[in-house]
Amino acid sequence: MDAPSPASEAADADADADAEADAAADAAAEPHRSGFACFVGRPNAGKSTLTNALVGTKVAITSTRPQTTRHTVRGIVHRPEAQLVLVDTPGLHKPRTLLGERLNDVVRTTWAEVDVIGFCLPADEKIGPGDRFIAAELAGLKRTPKVAVVTKTDLVDSRALAEQLIAIDRLGKETGLEWTEIVPVSAVAGEQVALLPELLVPLLPEGPALYPDGDLTDEPEQVMVAELIREAALEGVRDELPHSIAVVVEEMLPREDRPADRPLLDIHANIFIERPSQKGIVIGPKGKRLKDVGTTSRGHIEALLGTPVYLDLHVKVAKDWQRDPKQLRRLGF
Repeated sequence: MDAPSPASEAADADADADAEADAAADAAAEPHRSGFACFVGRPNAGKSTLTNALVGTKVAITSTRPQTTRHTVRGIVHRPEAQLVLVDTPGLHKPRTLLGERLNDVVRTTWAEVDVIGFCLPADEKIGPGDRFIAAELAGLKRTPKVAVVTKTDLVDSRALAEQLIAIDRLGKETGLEWTEIVPVSAVAGEQVALLPELLVPLLPEGPALYPDGDLTDEPEQVMVAELIREAALEGVRDELPHSIAVVVEEMLPREDRPADRPLLDIHANIFIERPSQKGIVIGPKGKRLKDVGTTSRGHIEALLGTPVYLDLHVKVAKDWQRDPKQLRRLGF
C-alpha cells in the first residue's frame, strides 16, 4: 500500500479542522442551556450510581444498602452547548424517625426547585406501592417535565425490560403522570448513559453556565470526606446498622513542618452510632473492622483530594440521634 502523500495528509487535516469548526459553529448557533435535574425514586433505585456515571467521577456515595444518600448531592455535567447540574436526592420512603421525615422534606423541596425530574425505576423490580406513591406526588407538579429512567437494565433480559417499559407507561396513565421520555439505562454497563443528557438538556432553560468550567460538584470537601468514610463503614455491617451511622469530620489540617514535596493532610473524624452495643460492630474484633474502614476510605479520600492523608477515626455514641432534634442539628441534618 502506498504511503499517503503530504498533500493528501494536509487535505485530511484541513477537512478535520473544517469539521471541528462546523461543530463549534453549530454549538454557537444553538442557545446555551443550563439548569438543574434531580433523580428521585425509591431507596436503592440506582440514583447515586447514575449520577456518578454521568459526571464521570465519584460525587455521590453508593451502597447496596437502601437510604444511603442523606442529602442532595450536586454533580455537574459540562457540554459545549449546556451545563447540566444533577441533584441526587435521598430515596423517598415511609419515615420511621425524625431523620426519615427530614430526608423526605429534602426530596420534596428539591422537586419544587429543579427544571426537570428523572424518576428512577429499576428494571429488575416490579412497580410497587412506593413507586405509585412517588408517581402520584410527581403528577401534582404540572409544570416540571418528568423523564422515566429505567435503571439497572444489565440485570434483565430484553423480554423483562420490555415488560417493565410497558408497566412504567401504564403507571403514568394510572396516576395522571405524563412522561416526557422513557429511557432505559445501565450505569454499571454504560448502556445509554450518554443518551440521557441528550434528552435532559433540551428541557433546561436558556442561560449561561452556573458553575466554572471544570467543577464537578459543589459539595464542600469536608462533607465529601465524611461521606466517603460513611460509605466504607456501611460495607459489611448488619442490615439494621447503616441507618445508625453518621460521620462528622472535626478537623482537616495540613501537617506542619512537612517538606513541600511530601505534604500530609491530617483528618480527624468521628463515626457516631446510636447505642453502646453498636460500637463493637463498627470497631470489630481487635479493631480490625475500623482499621479496614480507615484503609478503604483513606484511599478514596487521597484520590479525591490529590494528597497523602493521615486519617484518625473514633467511634462515639450519640444516643438515639435519629430521633433527637438537637443531635440531628449537631450531625448536620
